This record gives sequence, structure tokens and C-alpha cells, in this order.
Amino acid sequence: MAALSALILLLCAAKDVMPSSPHWKPTWPSYRVPVILPQSTLNLDKPQFDAEARLEVVSPCGPACHKSSPLPTYEEVKNYLSYETLYANGSLTETEVGIYILSNSGDESRGRSRTKRQIYGYDSRFSIFGKDFLLNYPFSTSVKLSTGCTGTLVAEKHVLTAAHCIHDGKSYVKGAQKLRVGFLKPKQKDGSKGSNSTNSAMPEKMKFQWIRVKRTHVPKGWIKGNANDIGMDYDYALLELKKPHKRKFMKIGVSPPARHLPGGRIHFSGYDNDRPGNLVYRFCDVKDETYDLLYQQCDAQPGASGSGVYVRMWKRQNHKWERKIIGIFSGHQWVDMNGTPQDFNVAVRITPLKYAQICYWIKGNYLDCREG
Repeated sequence: MAALSALILLLCAAKDVMPSSPHWKPTWPSYRVPVILPQSTLNLDKPQFDAEARLEVVSPCGPACHKSSPLPTYEEVKNYLSYETLYANGSLTETEVGIYILSNSGDESRGRSRTKRQIYGYDSRFSIFGKDFLLNYPFSTSVKLSTGCTGTLVAEKHVLTAAHCIHDGKSYVKGAQKLRVGFLKPKQKDGSKGSNSTNSAMPEKMKFQWIRVKRTHVPKGWIKGNANDIGMDYDYALLELKKPHKRKFMKIGVSPPARHLPGGRIHFSGYDNDRPGNLVYRFCDVKDETYDLLYQQCDAQPGASGSGVYVRMWKRQNHKWERKIIGIFSGHQWVDMNGTPQDFNVAVRITPLKYAQICYWIKGNYLDCREG
């Protein structure tokens, strides 16, 4: 019972940590996150890699559905945050974890058939052209997966993406064993200069340079039944590359409440499949939220799934503005808004528990993951 009470406190902590001041500016909160450590690892049978890659996920469970769901028990959360690791040679392991809260821690909707487009009114997406933009931060952190999704560079050798890009909830998708990550680079041809203008009819030609993935982590909260029949709360995965990518990356951070986001907006860039070879940037307001999800109407197409959702806020300790990934763009939901079905795109929030897990996957040392 004590463990469950501690978990409830943890789930509800750090929601109102922003100071109020007439001179207030959007500032990254200081979270003290829990510790998640491996307890045991088992070898599993090699997967079949027989699932079809899906570039989007659809779920009928909206904010009201999520908010009315009971809080998970401590054991359930431990199970959800346990994870599978897929290696490049096809071997597979399952790791059980423990959750520790250190003493100094302070801190029904109706389903609808999916329409092809996830565009709301006027298409507000921007295609990013020209190497001076594509090869510069933050756009340079967006990469393409060989399964068709998008990912974001979050460390020297790590890419954050959506779990459904790798695993459909029952099985690993075709191509997951030989998964590659593509980096846009200019074609080295005749030396002709392309235009950096987004209005140019002949933008500079770019190509993908690919790096193989060494191993992939997927939380067990995603691996339970068919992807279309479960929630999106654990729709995230971390890829470790076989070699460093040598680009600037974007750090992950704990997602603040939507009301504390600058302008209430989020941003992300992805490789939407209706604009082949183009990186597409967008931003929009957050319309609703639950503890695990952000609901928004950013225009998006299949292929943008797995994009890192980020915001730019003031980092008080470093005295500078800093962008951080606070979520992963997952897919689409029909939400019952006062009896009227409404279409939303959904991002998985990086909660303190998810931050602790993803950070440990990256760093391998919980001491480097205490500040969210």
C-alpha cells in the first residue's frame, strides 16, 4: 500500500512548479525524477518480423476516456516500464525493472474510420528546403527510419521514435531487424547551387545517408495486444546506432503542463509521406491533455509518426534558451467533444517515469538522469 501511495504521489507531482511573476517567462521546471533500474534480463525467442509497418496509429480512447481510467498499480507500472531489446543479429531480450523514489525527490469516445489526411482546414505545414536550413539545428535533428517513420536525434548515437514504427503491439515489423536511420545530406554532383527559398521551384537536391541500428528498446506497455486496440501512452522507442552520427542533437525533458508551454504551442518536423524527400515543419496549439498524452491539431500525414515534439524555454541554471523534446508524435484519435466526434493528432508526453527510463537507456547510469 505504501508503494502504491508513493506511486500516486509520483504521478501527481511537479504539476504546478512554475513561478508566477509579472516578469515571468516560460522556464524549464526543475523536476526530481524517480530512478528506474534493470532487475533481471531474460533471453526470448527470435521474433518473426512478420508485421506490416504502419505509419499511423488510431485509437478511440480520448481525454475523457483516459481521465476516467483508474491509476495503475505500482506493479502494473513496473510491468509497463519493463522493456524488450532487439539486437541487429535478431536476438531479443526482456528486462524487468524496479522503480525507486529517492528520499530527496521533491517533486468514452466513439470510433470512426480513418480518413487519409490529417489536415485541419488550411494546410499549415512548411516544407524545409535548402541545406542552410536542413543541415542546421533544430531541423538537422530529424531523421527518417527505413520503416517509413520519423525519428529525432537525442544523443550521440541515439534516436527517439514511436514504438509502432518498430512493433505493431503483437510482433516486430518487417525491416525492424535491419533497421536503418537516414540523414538528409546534399547531393554531391555538378556543383550547382540550389536555392534556400521555400518558394523555389527547384530546391537543392538532397539524399539520405543511412546508418544501421545496433539495438532497439521498446517498453512492454506497448507490447500487449494489437496496436489499434490499446492506448498510445507507451508508443515510444529508442534506437541505438552502430556509430555516432556527428550532428547536434536535442535533449529530452519532462513535459510541463500545457498551460506552461510558450504560447500553449508545440513544434515538430517529420517526413510526411505526401511530400517525399521533404522535411516538413509545423507548430500548433495544444487543445487538451492527459497525464500521458497531448491532444493537438497540428497538420500531419503518415510518415511524421515518431517525430520529436519540442518547445523552447528558458533554462534558468544555464541562463539561456533551450529546446527540449517533451513528447513523441504518435498518431490519430477521434475524441468525443460534448457529444460531437472530433479529430485530433496525439503526442505521447515524456513523464518523469518515461524520462527516467529513456535517459537510462541513453546514459546507462541513473546518476546522470536525476534532473528532468
